[in-house]
Order: sequence, then C-alpha cells, then structure tokens
Amino acid sequence: MSLKLNGSQMVVEAMRAEGVDTVFGYPGGAVLNIYDEICKQTHFKHILTRHEQAAIHAADGYARATGRVGVAFVTSGPGFTNAITGIATAYTDSIPMVVISGQVPIGLIGTDAFQEIDAVGISRPCTKHNYLVKTIEELPHILQEAFYIARSGRPGPVHIDIPKDITATFGEWYRKENFSMQTYKPVQKGNPKQIHKALEVMREAQRPMLYIGGGVILAEAVKELRELAKLTGIPCVETLMARGALPATDEQLIGMLGMHGSYAANMGMSEADLIISLGARFDDRVTGKLSEFAKNAEVIHVDVDPSSISKLVNANHPIVGDLKSVLTELNDQIKKDGFDKERLKHWRELIKRFDELHPLDKTYKEDGKALKPQTIIKKMGEILPKDTIVSTDVGQHQMWAAQFFPFNEPRQWVTSGGLGTMGFGFPAAMGAKMAYPDRVVINITGDGSIQMNIQEMMTATEHGLNVINVILNNNYLGMVRQWQTFFYEKRYSAVDLMMQPDFVKLADAYGAKGYRVESYEAFEAALKEAVTLKVPVIIDVVIDRLENVLPMVPTGGALYNMMLELKE
Repeated sequence: MSLKLNGSQMVVEAMRAEGVDTVFGYPGGAVLNIYDEICKQTHFKHILTRHEQAAIHAADGYARATGRVGVAFVTSGPGFTNAITGIATAYTDSIPMVVISGQVPIGLIGTDAFQEIDAVGISRPCTKHNYLVKTIEELPHILQEAFYIARSGRPGPVHIDIPKDITATFGEWYRKENFSMQTYKPVQKGNPKQIHKALEVMREAQRPMLYIGGGVILAEAVKELRELAKLTGIPCVETLMARGALPATDEQLIGMLGMHGSYAANMGMSEADLIISLGARFDDRVTGKLSEFAKNAEVIHVDVDPSSISKLVNANHPIVGDLKSVLTELNDQIKKDGFDKERLKHWRELIKRFDELHPLDKTYKEDGKALKPQTIIKKMGEILPKDTIVSTDVGQHQMWAAQFFPFNEPRQWVTSGGLGTMGFGFPAAMGAKMAYPDRVVINITGDGSIQMNIQEMMTATEHGLNVINVILNNNYLGMVRQWQTFFYEKRYSAVDLMMQPDFVKLADAYGAKGYRVESYEAFEAALKEAVTLKVPVIIDVVIDRLENVLPMVPTGGALYNMMLELKE
C-alpha cells in the first residue's frame, strides 16, 4: 500500500530519511504549510534565526564543522533574496547544503504576485543545482536527488523552490534504494596510469611541494594526506581553506601561502620544480601574478572536479578522482616501491632558511602601548582546548587567525574563503555549536563584521549557545584601511568606525555576557571565564588601530615580491 503525503509532509519525511538533526530557518507565508508540519514532528530541531542570511550561514557552519549536509528553510521573495549571500558563500567554498524556499502558487508564478521572485533564476549562478517543483509527483525524487548532488563529487549548495500549492497537494511518497543518476556520475578512482606517472615525476623532482587545498578536508582525506607527507618527506603548504589539514606542529608544514602567506611558503612555491596540487583551485589570492606563479615547476593536479583542472594553471599531469581514493593508491605504491626522502634534504634546508630570514613572529612588534592582535590570537591558542572550533568573519582578523592560531585537526577552521563574506562568522559559529555543544566555539571577528549579523545574539541566547565572539576592535574597517595605507596614500575614505555601540551593554541587552579588555591579563581572565558560561559572549578587545597584516603580496604581484614591513 502506497503512502500518501502532502508536499509539506514529504519535506519533513525527507529530512528524517536523510538523518537531518538540525535545520535553520525563518518562516513566511509561502512556507507556512511546511512550518506547520515542522511543528508536528520530533525528528529534527528547527533553529529560528533572526535573519535569513544568518540561517544559511548557520547551516553552512554546521556543514563545515561536521562534513554533513547543512539544511535551511526560507520563504519566498525577500526571504529568499536575503538568503542569496549565504548560498553564494557556500557555493564558492564547495559546502554541501540543501536550501528549501517557498514560492507563490504555480498559477501566480510570472504575475508579479506578492512576495514573488524568480528564485531559480537568481540562484542558478551560485548553486551546484537548483529546482522549481512543478508537480507533487516529482517532489520525492527531487528531495532525494538534492541531497545526493549536494554531498557527492565536488560538494555544493542545492536549492529547491516549492510553490505553496504543491506543499498542500497530496501524492505518493517514495524513496529509491542505492540512489544514483544517469547524467551525473562523479569520477571516484583516478586513472592508474596517470597516478603511476605522477609518482615517477615526484621521485625525480629535486624541489617538490605539496600544495594542499580545502578539497582535502571536503574529501575526508586528511589521514591519507598526512601519510603521503610522511612517506615522501615533501614540504607542504596550505591554502586558507586547508588550515588544520596538517597539525601546526608538523615539521613539514611551512605554513599558509598566498597574499598573506608566510615568506617561507611563498618563496618555497616560487622555487619549486614540482607542484603537487591536492584539492586546490589556484585561486588568485594564492597564485598572485599567474605568469610568475611557480613558473619553473611542473604541475600535478588532483581534483574530483574536472572543470577545475588546468582552469588557471596548466596541469602537466592531471588526475581526476576522489582525493581519498587517489591518495590511498599513491600511498600504497610508495609503501610497495619506496621513496628516497634523503635526496630532498637540501630542499628542506633551503625552506628552513627562508623561514629563519622572515618568520611570521617578526611581522609585528610589541611596543608596550597597544594590544597586538597577533599576540591575542596566540594567547587564545595557548588557553583554549586543542579541539576548539574557530570561525571568523572577513578582514584583518581572519588573516591573523589563519596565520597565528595553532590548528591541529580538520574542520576546526570555519571561514568564508572564496566569497569573503562579512557577517558570516557569528551565525556559522552557531551552526558549529549546534553540532558540537560540548566543544568550545570561538568567532574571531572585527568591529565592522560583527555588526552585520549582530541580531543573532538573540538566537544564541535563546538556545543557550555559548559562542564566544572575540572582537579585534581597531575602530576601522581594518583591511580596507590597510589597502588605503599602502596603495591610496593614506586617504582613509569611509573606513572610520569610531562611532560604534558599547558592545558590553549590547551583549547585556541580548541576555549575553560582555567584556571590554585593554590588557593581555584582562583578556586572559575574560576568555577563561567565558568558556565556563552557558550564554553567548562578546569580548571587545581594544587593539592597535594601525596594525597591518604582513607579509602582503600586492594584487597582481608575484608571490616572491612580498611587502614584509611598512615603510614610513
């Protein structure tokens, strides 16, 4: 006997079938039927955020911290347009999500009805796939397919737009066993001949470099990566999105590369004769001037997405496949045939010399006058548990966190890399905290970014989410001010934030806890107390107003041409 459900019941049943335990969202007229069914069920929690963008970011943070598909519900019209920034954020960083939006009834589509918007048209450029549900018969298949697409291959957000009348229409509920698609079959295993050739090239290289991208974390291939690094002794650099792929204490890890990468990492990439790219996309913030990027190196590029290979940098040895599978095969061959690590001794010594010339610790200097953000972040690393989850917004604080926080494991680092979304950090931290209520979750933010989704203090208070927001407060839009210092002759246009709220009183108004600190001792005391509380926290840290993130590669410049100090 077939099971008859209406569209709203099908949505709820799909959540149960997919094992979803937490959904973030904001109701409205077009999704009222779905929300009525949410009220009746007990399979998952629904977290009401105070803005649709925050709902998407929270689902995103949940997905980044867990590796599972994040889920969010929003209504039509402005509810959906508010969600677009969050969807685009997830898309650029390949984060698996399913976003379900309400739509006006089918008969009103195209009539400029109240709260009607072309959600599918708007979301098409920033989703892995999207759907407008036209019949109740297709809804069960679409729901199952959406989760399959979101999590398989190169992950990404999938959008389902459901007209209100479909959510009230009854139809037959079904699910397929061993779901697959004829038109979408991501490659899992890499070509054995290409893998064998890549290993031959690795054995011949004198200055090889493992270039680790966020895809290693998305593919759950960290164990295999760490084994490859140990088996070969090849030096490693991480992108912003790959922080935690290797422990901060790993001797082979040179650090982060790119615009604000370490001197050693950028010089190592520039001097390499072989780049082994693992789940990285050669973003412009990593490569700098493309014609000068690793120009004397051959490139092995491993990625599950064939469209990423040779998109920006020509791959001499392309391997399309799941990173976990490809790295497993590489490691098996190395364990069978061996790898001469000793021949790379001089290469490793050269990189060590680069690090000794210009270590990150010399990019700033304590002057006894103002708090240095780099020191604040290092103190956080000393005080907090090793499994602390760190989210950030976007700006100087994000780069300082990436440079100085000692990440040990994957999925500790939750940040908007590709889109660079201010306002991401706090709701993303809430999503991570929902997933891991017993772990410390810190949002490192700026006085500009925190105000973009500050209303989520109410959400966090309501649910007892002890998310700790550390505001590195310089009364500026710091990164923009830094660029104006370097490249616009200190014309500080529209970046001064001297007029700002009292964050301690603001926290109190939301039922949270606030601190304002102006000494390292006060910061340590506040942080240690904050982790013991049951409410969200703001620690407003007064830092040096004119501190800069260094090193810095100017836009369009070569990686080896770094600004290492600010010339007065």
